Amino acid sequence: MVSYADSSEFNPSNDLDTTPHSIQAEQALLGALLYDNEVYHRISSIVDEKHFYNPVHQRIFETAARLIDSGKLADAIVLKNRFSKDETLVDIGGEQYLAELLLAAPSGATAVEYSKMIFDLSMRRELIRLGGDIEKAAADPENESDAREQISDAESSLYSLAEVGSVQTGFQTFKASMIKSIDMASAAYARDGNLSGISSGLIDMDRQLGGLHRSDLIILAGRPSMGKTSLATNIAFHIAKKFREEKTETGVSKAADGGRVGFFSLEMSSEQLATRVLAEQSGVPSHKIRRGDINATEYEHIRDSADDISNIPLHIDDTGGLSIGQLSARARRLKRMSGLDLIVVDYLQLLTGGKALKSSDGRVQEVSAITQGLKAIAKELDIPVLALAQLSRQVEQRDDKRPQLSDLRESGSIEQDADVVMFVFREEYYLSRAEPSEGTDEHMRWQEDMERLHGKAEVIVGKQRHGPIGTIKLSFNANITKFGNLLEDDRYDDQAH
Repeated sequence: MVSYADSSEFNPSNDLDTTPHSIQAEQALLGALLYDNEVYHRISSIVDEKHFYNPVHQRIFETAARLIDSGKLADAIVLKNRFSKDETLVDIGGEQYLAELLLAAPSGATAVEYSKMIFDLSMRRELIRLGGDIEKAAADPENESDAREQISDAESSLYSLAEVGSVQTGFQTFKASMIKSIDMASAAYARDGNLSGISSGLIDMDRQLGGLHRSDLIILAGRPSMGKTSLATNIAFHIAKKFREEKTETGVSKAADGGRVGFFSLEMSSEQLATRVLAEQSGVPSHKIRRGDINATEYEHIRDSADDISNIPLHIDDTGGLSIGQLSARARRLKRMSGLDLIVVDYLQLLTGGKALKSSDGRVQEVSAITQGLKAIAKELDIPVLALAQLSRQVEQRDDKRPQLSDLRESGSIEQDADVVMFVFREEYYLSRAEPSEGTDEHMRWQEDMERLHGKAEVIVGKQRHGPIGTIKLSFNANITKFGNLLEDDRYDDQAH
């Protein structure tokens, strides 16, 4: 077999080039590919043309890959016709070069190792380029970004490189996008409930939304005491509790069910949030847990529930006053270290836009930067982001207090950037504060209405890019702040639990 290193005329690279690369490995992989096209199916998930260092090798691999994907033969003879007028290939040997690649082809069994080497060297080159960009930005006296912002940007670039092997993915063919869509539909068909997203644990919500979709920004809004945090906590806990891990064919870990959750609690402490979860799971009201006003049986329930849920992948960050940049950096770090399938932010108006956004720009512009940042996180990490939002007081001034899109504070940017906007509404809350005088006809009607509305809640879907808007009926247990499936005529049978 010809040794690439010993053949000077067979080396289209500058030997003095110290950039990490291996022309010999690229030649070996291309030779194996031309000798046996089946090799392509073993290495296509590891490398593509952009990972090759030599531009000619990039074109050879890209052409061969296109032929094989089309079900055609890709050998030296076919490629000879394709490259007959390629001046660059002619300069390094033309047809003879393709023949030498084929004659010197190693065993196809080594192709995977060569492809891993080529990929690794490509990543090293990207690291060098990124390092140069980081150094240049830090040394530039005209750069207005402070050090923390530059660190965040650098971390984002490094995360992208680690996740997808390329800082910029650029354009994708329609075929590649369509394959992803079909894969999503296939997974939804195979999954219980035919969900294309992560199940929220609430049957009617899943039916309306199809689950929580990757790369979506989902806004859950409401007035104080409507139960926004409770509903978000219920969903986050259900997803974390259902988490089941599996390995893909390439050895990558992914969630087969449920997911790993990052909960940014900017208003409540992690202890308060954990107490709510414990109350929901044990059935003991959270105010009794906080005061220690419990009996022996309730204590046993709390202890057993704590044992059951202590190891679920629910990560809570209760740092107040986070900027959108800090939140992004922490989310990337969590995904890199532990994995991440859902982010919950409670709530978005407590985030700041960062120092880069001047106070003179106004709160509307700052909220716009925050919502754009949350949407960017959802796309970058390829996970759903569930962000809570406060509604303006104008809701209270209407007879019908069901919220609508215009009730969102700084509503323009939130409504524009969100893929889904939902409102939590509990009519029982408002009615309980409008009790007429006892002994009157109005009081009797009020009591009847209270009985009808007791323990019921609505989630109003005011916007949804992927489907229809509508109203979701839920149950609500105020003692343990738990939302659940609303059983009507036993239509869900045993699915509700």
